[in-house]
Amino acid sequence: MPQVAPSILSADFANLERDIHLVEEAGAQIIHVDVMDGHFVPNLTIGMLVIEAVRKVTDLTLDVHLMISNPETMASRFVDSGADSVTVHYEAATHLDQIVSELKRKGARAGVALNPHTPVTVLEEILPSCDQVLLMSVNPGYGGQTIISSSFPKVRKLKDQISSLGLDVRIEIDGGIGEDNTSDAVRAGVDIIVAGSAIFAAEDPAAAFAAMQSAANEAARDTRSFV
Repeated sequence: MPQVAPSILSADFANLERDIHLVEEAGAQIIHVDVMDGHFVPNLTIGMLVIEAVRKVTDLTLDVHLMISNPETMASRFVDSGADSVTVHYEAATHLDQIVSELKRKGARAGVALNPHTPVTVLEEILPSCDQVLLMSVNPGYGGQTIISSSFPKVRKLKDQISSLGLDVRIEIDGGIGEDNTSDAVRAGVDIIVAGSAIFAAEDPAAAFAAMQSAANEAARDTRSFV
């Protein structure tokens, strides 16, 4: 079944442990962590010390998304800090295969992220080595943006590419997803739905998560019944 991954970029950092436990008790299995360096994207956010702290308060899967320049120098260190999966940007990596191989050697799931303007065809060589692909459905750097309209057709193209090669690669989407379009994301082929402000900016984050997860589950059941 698809999974909704709450993004702590939008959580209350003064009460981060509380917010994580709220969604954990509501059934979340993945916590998404956005790392931004102020260079590859214009914002500056979480680093390894925060990931180490989060690892101490939850056993949930920590899904770390690196929006940083020169990920070759840093990616595997996030595994040492507690990340279960690490995703790097195709646009930022010079030696992408090397990064993916090192992440998997360290026991982490390895992912590649694409910015909205980057076509899925660039993944042809690296896709068989990936555990997941993250498609940005907004321009990276800030939360709370509106989804780019071409995002779901792009998901379908990637899904067809994965299926044609007979691969087991999960598709993740990040940006502008809420309860109103979660079903559309799942029907397009998304496996992991990242949601930040849609959950943590809500009056009741646990209820917001539960509503999105319910919508995702229902869409998945409908899709399987149709097939």
